[in-house]
Amino acid sequence: MRSFVASQRASKMRGSSFALAVALAMGTAVGVTGFAEPAHAAKKEKKAKSEYSKEFIAAYKPIEEAFNTEGADLAALKGQFPTLVSLSQSADERFATGNLLYNAGVKTQDQTLQLQGMELMLGSGKVAPEQAGQFNFVAYQLAYAGKQNEKARAYLQKAMDANYANERVSAADLQAAMAETYLSEGRHEEGVRVLTDAIAARKAAGLPVEENWYQRGLSVAYNNKVQPAVYDVIAVWLADYPSEANWRDSVNIARNLNDFQSDEMLDLLRLSYRVNAMKNKVEYIDFIDAADPRKLPKEVEMIIEKGYSSGLVSKDDIYVSDSLKTAKGRIASDRAELPSLERDARASSASLRTVIAAGDAFLSYGEYAKAEEFYRKGLGMPGAAAAQTQTRLGIALTEQGKYDAALEAFGKVDGRRAAIARLWSTYVHQKMGHGG
Repeated sequence: MRSFVASQRASKMRGSSFALAVALAMGTAVGVTGFAEPAHAAKKEKKAKSEYSKEFIAAYKPIEEAFNTEGADLAALKGQFPTLVSLSQSADERFATGNLLYNAGVKTQDQTLQLQGMELMLGSGKVAPEQAGQFNFVAYQLAYAGKQNEKARAYLQKAMDANYANERVSAADLQAAMAETYLSEGRHEEGVRVLTDAIAARKAAGLPVEENWYQRGLSVAYNNKVQPAVYDVIAVWLADYPSEANWRDSVNIARNLNDFQSDEMLDLLRLSYRVNAMKNKVEYIDFIDAADPRKLPKEVEMIIEKGYSSGLVSKDDIYVSDSLKTAKGRIASDRAELPSLERDARASSASLRTVIAAGDAFLSYGEYAKAEEFYRKGLGMPGAAAAQTQTRLGIALTEQGKYDAALEAFGKVDGRRAAIARLWSTYVHQKMGHGG
């Protein structure tokens, strides 16, 4: 199966494969019948004469009777509709005319006529309250099919306000349909936001969310560089579909949307390593470059040995073997320097550089409590690189199982590193047993 990122590169979503559960799962919104029987003005006129003028009845009756006659010239009858509409002044007249136009549109597969009929009925005020949601929903479908998105949104909102739903369509589905009205006209940020709200609503209702909902949000956010919303989608996607392939795609999305420096790349790849998402040699090379065997030898040794054991990195690769040799040659002396580094970093006169170096060293050697200590001290010193230090503090806290504190640290990360911190937060939420 091609990865999400690969599929985006190949196709750039020439035609969305999503079509969004709603707009399609509900049908194309044409040909829906049975909302109300065609009104018979003559019968109603006997009960409430004041609601139908003589002129209206004279125009309406022959059209209705002809329309219901087998073999009638429907095209010719449709030509009489403008006159009938102009004669429809009362609420009952507008409802009757709208009903006739709607059914004529169904019979002739004329969506424009269907929408006109539906709008007349809704505008008449005669739609029964229990049918208001259904009528507005059909009006939304017809307007959306006609690419009248503003009108479609207005009718859809009224259907939602009426709590419309049926055995095939939930309230969350309507929210997803609302998202599609924005996405289809290029209002990407609004559409992605509404879609993530729809996903949240569906999950809150205990309903499953098909992966193509997430794929739709990701494809739009990724291709249009909608940040940080893309990471909102990733968080809920990974909560429901936390596969190694999806984690790898998520890491690659962040890489492709940002121009990370080596220190930033290191923290992103540290996450990729933990979720087992490193699946090619290049990623291992990037990790080696970002960590640097002269600076973080233990971590470089770890990643190279993992690359060898996975079969993704050949022992014949000279660059990798040389890096491993350098790392192994540094580890013993590096470890021997840790006690003095710890002592110097704890001193009241310690420089910021020494304190952060201690945090980085102990993080690399897996001594996370000491790394936490020095990162916290560094954050209290003037000139600290807050985003980087908070990120690495979050990593140290995560490795100690201090998940709430880790989320707090990641939540303070801004700028370019915010994407990395958000992915780490998603990982923490999964460790805690719930989505991000």
